[in-house]
Amino acid sequence: MTAPTAAQEAFLRAFHAERPAVTAHAFADGRAPDGRSGHEILRDRVAGARRVLDPGCGDGVLLDLLARTGGRRPAGVDLSCEALALARRRPRLRAAALAEARAQQLPFAAGTFDACVCHMALMPMGDVDRVAAETARVLSPGGVLACAIGGGALGGEAYELFGRLLRTAVERAPAEQRIPPLGDRRTRTREGLAEILVPAGFSAPEQETVPIDPSGPADRVRAALSGIYDTGPLAPDTVRRLRETFLAEAAGPAGPDGRVPCGFRIHVVTARPR
Repeated sequence: MTAPTAAQEAFLRAFHAERPAVTAHAFADGRAPDGRSGHEILRDRVAGARRVLDPGCGDGVLLDLLARTGGRRPAGVDLSCEALALARRRPRLRAAALAEARAQQLPFAAGTFDACVCHMALMPMGDVDRVAAETARVLSPGGVLACAIGGGALGGEAYELFGRLLRTAVERAPAEQRIPPLGDRRTRTREGLAEILVPAGFSAPEQETVPIDPSGPADRVRAALSGIYDTGPLAPDTVRRLRETFLAEAAGPAGPDGRVPCGFRIHVVTARPR
C-alpha cells in the first residue's frame, strides 16, 4: 500500500467510525424521476445475478435491497468495522458474507460472483486500478459491474448552496482540519473510467446520467448533505456556523410547504469482463 493510499484509508476509517450510518442518512430521501433511489437503480441493473458483491458496502443499505430477492447470496466488504456492525444487524443480512477488508485485496476466490455493485464508494478509493483488477478477478464469465458515481449539482439549488458554503469553510480552516486528497479523478468521467476498467479486463463502460432529487425540509436536506467527507475534520464551531448559515440562506428558495429544492446527478456505469 502506498503512503497516499494509507493516509486516505486512515481518514476513511476514522470518518466512518464516527458516522457508520452515513450512507443510509445521505441517500435515504433522494429519488430519480421514476421514483427509485440510487441504490434501487443499481439493484435493478443486476436483477438476474444471484451472487452479488458490494466492495464498499458501508452499513448495508444496498445489500439489504439485494437480499430481498429470494435465493440471492449477497456479500460485502468495507474498511469500517463500525459500519459493518450495522450491516450485520439487518435481519436480511444475517447469512451474508461480510468482511472487513480492502477492495484492493478482496478475500474471495476468482469467479465467485455474478455481479459487483458499488454505490458512490469507488470515488474515494485509492489505487483504483487495483480495485478494478480485483473486481474483474472475482467476477464470473458473463458477470457485470454496476457503479453509481457522483455527477455534481444540478445547479441553483440547495446542493450547490451547501457546496459553496462548505468550500468557504474549508478554505478558512487550518490545514489539520482538511481532508487528505481522496480517490482518483479518473473515476469522475466515462473516459477516465475506461482508462481504469479496460486494462483490468472489462469492456468499455456504458454510462447513464440520472438526476436525483432529495428535496425536503431544510434541516433534513442539510443533514443529508453533511455526509460529505470534507465536513469530518472541521471544528464543531465551524460545523455549527455552516448549519446556521445554510438554514438561513436556504429559507429563500424554500416553497410554501417548507421544502427546499435540491438536486444532483449520478452516473450509472456498467461494464462486463471481456
